[in-house]
Amino acid sequence: MTFPWTLKPLREGVFAALALLSLATHAADLTVSAAASLSNAFKDLGPGFEAQNPGTKLLFNFAASDALLAQIAKGAPVDVFASADQETMDKAEQQKLLATGSRRNFAANSLVLITPLEGGLPLQALADLGKPEVKRIALGKPEGVPAGRYAKGALEAARLWPVVEPKAVYAQNVRQALDYVARGETEAGFVYATDAAVQKDKVKVVLTVPTETAISYPIAVVEGGSNADAGRKWLAYVTSPAGQAVLAKYGFQKP
Repeated sequence: MTFPWTLKPLREGVFAALALLSLATHAADLTVSAAASLSNAFKDLGPGFEAQNPGTKLLFNFAASDALLAQIAKGAPVDVFASADQETMDKAEQQKLLATGSRRNFAANSLVLITPLEGGLPLQALADLGKPEVKRIALGKPEGVPAGRYAKGALEAARLWPVVEPKAVYAQNVRQALDYVARGETEAGFVYATDAAVQKDKVKVVLTVPTETAISYPIAVVEGGSNADAGRKWLAYVTSPAGQAVLAKYGFQKP
């Protein structure tokens, strides 16, 4: 004996489940690992990209470039890598972690010396970091943070590294160095110009620090990522006029 009145709800339930499964199959996460200094700009870029690519959801992972590379090298599920320096991306390429031909430069930045906006010392030059009232100086750890390497290189060129090193308060990434200064926990610090702009109500830019190497940001699709097609679309979006306009809004310069 059959009960036909029970079949319609059952059939509709099956169809609904299949429809949901189909939607889930078409939905795709795009995981982007990017330098900490890109946090605000990339988060702002996200909605526009997702609107152009229905079904694709962006997942961001922000940290120091070296830490991100280490994660990717250990097999972390990442589709796109954006670094704050060429050196780290070179290492990624040497380790064959990048999709062939996908690497490109998309932004530039500058290094600045900052002090707390309120109650900060009246510093005017790098040499002022040697003054006894300057007890703590925040910068990214040179061994793992590009901004820290840029700062150390600039200080070595100015023959001031032996003066600054004993006062150094090392940060895990450039945003942590920014926070140290913004909270008044250090008398000075080295960050990117774009980072200082994020907290311009709490920090003051003393000067732009000349660096031997231009601060250039590369981006690439990660080899073996689960969503390479969307990764290439993200690269295209970041380098498009619309993407460049958002980056410029946050103080990034053209590559």
